[in-house]
Amino acid sequence: MLPVVIVGGLHSDARQAAVARLLADVPGSVVLHHDLATATAGTVVRTVRDATGLLSAGEAPLVNDCACCALREDLVPELERLADAGTVPLAVVELWDSVEPKAMAEVVTAGGFTVTGVITAVDPALVLPYLGNGDDLAEGGLAAAATDQRTVADTFARQLEYAPVLAVVDSPEADDEDRELLAQLHPTARQVPIGHGDLAGSAPDLARAALAGFDVEAAAAAQHPACALLPAEADAHGVTTLVWHRRRPFHPERLYAALEDLTCAAARSRGRFWLADKPDTLLHWDAAGGALCVEGAGPWLASLPDAAWEMVPPVRRAAAALDWHPEHGDRCQHLVFTSPGLDRDGLARLLESCLLTDAEYAAGPGAWKRLPSGFDTLLEV
Repeated sequence: MLPVVIVGGLHSDARQAAVARLLADVPGSVVLHHDLATATAGTVVRTVRDATGLLSAGEAPLVNDCACCALREDLVPELERLADAGTVPLAVVELWDSVEPKAMAEVVTAGGFTVTGVITAVDPALVLPYLGNGDDLAEGGLAAAATDQRTVADTFARQLEYAPVLAVVDSPEADDEDRELLAQLHPTARQVPIGHGDLAGSAPDLARAALAGFDVEAAAAAQHPACALLPAEADAHGVTTLVWHRRRPFHPERLYAALEDLTCAAARSRGRFWLADKPDTLLHWDAAGGALCVEGAGPWLASLPDAAWEMVPPVRRAAAALDWHPEHGDRCQHLVFTSPGLDRDGLARLLESCLLTDAEYAAGPGAWKRLPSGFDTLLEV
């Protein structure tokens, strides 16, 4: 079966450098790319090329006025055509700027192919500017569909955090703070340096990473707020990561009143949290670019009857068991904030002030459920 590696990222120059490196290092490999910039004309342009240049080009019509949907429907048939040729040792799927690797890895796997690697290409000097960019993708011509409401910041964050391998260009504009921010945002990633604009750098390492293997189900689990592999505490080169973990629920009104300050306190924050008036709902915190997304992510396991546990994925049960409390089960606050210049003490004080007071906590769960909530409209749960 034809092995497939996915290379993505909003940093287009870095992405193209990574793809060029793979083509040079794996003789006979080809890159398949769908350009969504032509979606306004009603089509997506597909190109296939190797190290010598363009091999073929074609168009795929939009599906339901959605360029990304057209990509989904066209990708697997094109990979099948390459596989049937029997002469291609590696297919490199170069994603268009705002396409996220998680969705495409799942499409490729569902199509019967083996994803051997997922790589996000990064210019360290651009990490903070992109994380701080709260503009809608549509404003920059980067939307994948007419209904695409994503921002530059949240799209870049997901691209960065999903990939186990980061192809990092040697950027002369990057300093120690930039590189430290990248390391703290995704500490478990394998960083592979590549040349910028040429084929210098640790090239064989990138090829090995592309063929090392990739588990789509494990990658999805690692992004779920209930069992995400969140960054650990860190403080270096002006960049700080605060890990805030508590076993007391938030007062819904006080937390809602503090959302703007909490969201703007760090370049990136994420995790799971617990509202006193919603004891059964695990809530997901996802903030970048000054914008916060809060949504329900299913039930806390402690709220489920024993018989329902067999329906829960083993990785979820294992994550809960590692962090189980005799009274509250897996209910907790686990939020992580990463940023240069983070006011760690001030942020911790603000978070603490949003928890139930001793008197409120002593009133018990029955009283907590009667607390007025500012989240009902936001969550619609």
